[in-house]
Amino acid sequence: MIKKKNTIVGLDVGTTKISTIVAEVIDKDHVDIIGIGTTPSNGLRKGVVVDIEETVRSVKTAIEEAELMSGITIDEVYVGIAGDHIRSYNSSGVIGIAGKNRIITKHEINRVIDAAKAVAIPMDREVLHILPQEFIVDNQDGIRDPTGMEGVRLEVVVHIVTGAVSSANNIVNSVAKTGLTVKDIVLEQLASSEAVLTKDEKDLGVALIDIGGGTTDLAIFAENSIRHTSVLALGGYHVTNDIAIGLSTPFSKAEEIKISNGNTFPSLVSKNEMIEIASVGGRSPRSISKQELCNIIEPRMSEILTLTAMEIRRYGYIDKIPAGIVITGGTSMMEGLIELAEDIFGLPVRRGVPVNIGGLSDVVSNPMYATGVGLILYGLRNRTKDHFRSSTNNGAFFKILKRMKAWFSEII
Repeated sequence: MIKKKNTIVGLDVGTTKISTIVAEVIDKDHVDIIGIGTTPSNGLRKGVVVDIEETVRSVKTAIEEAELMSGITIDEVYVGIAGDHIRSYNSSGVIGIAGKNRIITKHEINRVIDAAKAVAIPMDREVLHILPQEFIVDNQDGIRDPTGMEGVRLEVVVHIVTGAVSSANNIVNSVAKTGLTVKDIVLEQLASSEAVLTKDEKDLGVALIDIGGGTTDLAIFAENSIRHTSVLALGGYHVTNDIAIGLSTPFSKAEEIKISNGNTFPSLVSKNEMIEIASVGGRSPRSISKQELCNIIEPRMSEILTLTAMEIRRYGYIDKIPAGIVITGGTSMMEGLIELAEDIFGLPVRRGVPVNIGGLSDVVSNPMYATGVGLILYGLRNRTKDHFRSSTNNGAFFKILKRMKAWFSEII
């Protein structure tokens, strides 16, 4: 295999699976997918590493599969981060513009963002992202990039995402132990939004719900800026667990049943349609109706969607997302989920799949690859920026965070 400079690699370290996606850069706006590696994840729970050695083994397997398919050697990756340790909030800052002409430069932009982030953060937490929502120049709001404008007073409203130092460091260390360089760490729903949301949706107002194995990640956009993010510690794993307990079947078989026959909307299921399920303890397989399976799945999925809807309402955004809801992630592939979500949210809902990519696009045009593809697109957008690279695991996370995620690079 060879090393290829013009590539970007996304590594989605999830609770139930680890995916590696390799893309070749065609130009500044386009990539071709040339390699994919996916393996079960055995070392994480609810998005958090609980067994580093198992996580390292899983990452190695996914990397090797992607290298074999793409024919290149992978040495650096963009890594997604999730988990219920993620916290976010909005903040604002204001400065005066000095100088004879009072022209706003990148220096003033960095100063005002510095002012916005000057809030107390607990010692066990670190900033993952500082995402400017809008700038205000002399009371003129809604400005995306004030560079070159003239003014006396500059304000900014930012969305700050923080994570537990230990949880994030464990992910970085697990990846670094495989010999890979962590190019950047990215909030997973932020990455997924790069792959599945359109500019029109972000402008109008939309909520992205990424239902993964261990968590459900929410991101709300309006006026092409991120307005709110949060993480719910429920996901597809809990649905599978409900099936395993409710039907007294092994967890692995419950996962197969969920994928092949899962449905979340009872009215779409025939009462006479039967499926065969495995039993435990050497007992003979038995048959149940799909309606019975749906009656197990529907309450848990209703809980996940209802709690997410409550989160959106709590922060006052339910009437500010006319573009509706986009649901992605592996669990979103279950039949009936869109219909159930429309009932709960009372808004238009669609399933989000990665778009605007070439190469093996037919393979990755699947909600389960939204984060992996999104990491690549995030990397494409930021690849010319001065991002930190580390080839060792000692303190890598802290060094990455010192540059505070390249504040200005995340404005546009």
